[in-house]
Amino acid sequence: MSMHFSQIAEQALADGDIGAEDVLALRRAGWADGRIEPDEAEIIFAINHRLDHPAVEWADFFVEAIGEYIVNQVEPRGYVTEGNAEWLIAHIEHDGRLHAMTELELLVKVFEKALGVPEALRSYALRQIEETVVTGEGPTRCGGSLEKGNVTEAEAGIMRRILFASGSDRPAGVSRREAELLFRIKDETLHGDNAPEWKRLFVQGVGNYLQGFSAQAPLSRDRAAQLESFMNDRTSSVGNFMGKVVRSFGAANRAGVVFGRKQVRPELGTLVEAAREVTHDEKAWLDERIEANGVIDEYDQALLDFLGEEGFAG
Repeated sequence: MSMHFSQIAEQALADGDIGAEDVLALRRAGWADGRIEPDEAEIIFAINHRLDHPAVEWADFFVEAIGEYIVNQVEPRGYVTEGNAEWLIAHIEHDGRLHAMTELELLVKVFEKALGVPEALRSYALRQIEETVVTGEGPTRCGGSLEKGNVTEAEAGIMRRILFASGSDRPAGVSRREAELLFRIKDETLHGDNAPEWKRLFVQGVGNYLQGFSAQAPLSRDRAAQLESFMNDRTSSVGNFMGKVVRSFGAANRAGVVFGRKQVRPELGTLVEAAREVTHDEKAWLDERIEANGVIDEYDQALLDFLGEEGFAG
């Protein structure tokens, strides 16, 4: 950590405020070598804890710097380590709550940047999203507001981003755990003045879980590290192996089939159609969720209408 970075940080902590010029100086000092060092990350979080009403420039810097530190500091880049996940949770939980919207935005950004995150961080993020949406108050980072008892357009936007992020339970899709989160929030805010975007997200999210399709599961961090190590290996044994792989293309196997020409997986269309079929287990799950509040409310009905259009038989 440069002395310049430390001095700027100390001044910001003393003043309890930090302006655009301070942020620019921190950017130049902190990223001079293209990395955010651990002690710099600690100081950045310490500054954020002291700012009750952080400026936009600071919020942008905080989210970008800590997000980069959490996601891309350790190889393979893009996979959050167990240690970094624990570090992030501990720093957010230092006062028992999310500190301002910068920390919520940071959580969302980590999920958007990462190719994979540990289970502990996924569980923690979903709990924080639910608590913030249901009980939070105040302005959001990107406009709009948090309000108790109802879902605003801004809150629906936050939920949409994390549910469909690359680091979520089911990248580009919604898992059962996430669908149950949507049902809980729906029941908790049923009589609130909810934004139209919330109903769309609820229907699309639960519908995605019931009829969604994911052609490929993301690589785990350990598997990604193994593959990266293999690809970076330039030893003769690896070269010989790759040569054999290359030569095998066009050669017939024992069944007389040329490698690479035969479709070894079911047709993608067949997989998609199978995924769109709502199973008996999923129907039972849906019935239980709908019956939880003792009435088929407008959100349940909108979901059933959507599924009916897609061929679902209740």
